[in-house]
Amino acid sequence: MNSDFVLAAAAPGNPVAEIATQFGVTWQLLISQIVLFVIVAVALKKFAYAPLLQMLEERRRRIAEGMANADKIKQELSTAQIKSQEIITQASTQANQIIEEARAAAGKVTEIETQKAIATANDIIAKARIASEAELARMKAELRKEVGRLVISTTVKVTGKVLTPDD
Repeated sequence: MNSDFVLAAAAPGNPVAEIATQFGVTWQLLISQIVLFVIVAVALKKFAYAPLLQMLEERRRRIAEGMANADKIKQELSTAQIKSQEIITQASTQANQIIEEARAAAGKVTEIETQKAIATANDIIAKARIASEAELARMKAELRKEVGRLVISTTVKVTGKVLTPDD
């Protein structure tokens, strides 16, 4: 069929053949270039475009996975912060309870015992505050450690790179 087209185009007196000759079109070269173009297009699609699409899909999947992990870590961090706040509140309540007990005991004692009770109460208050501050410091340190671990874990999951002290 292509040979009929080429013969018809090459026939003398054919206006298409005359125009093609004026523009320097050689039908055999044009057809071979079209065939080569189709071969190159198919090869590029199979060996370049398909792997590129696969790589982009893998990258999209990894980014989505990293975002999901980041959301999970945010939730874990929120839970850890709530838990630390509860522990701090509990420690403060216990400290207030100890203070109230010390004040009640001081009011029940005689004048001499009142002076001793006040001194004891002040010691208890100081110890309770120290214990509360120590508990608060311990919880903050634990929270920092947990946040650091979660950040490192998130970074490892999102970037796939293990952080070093230089980073």
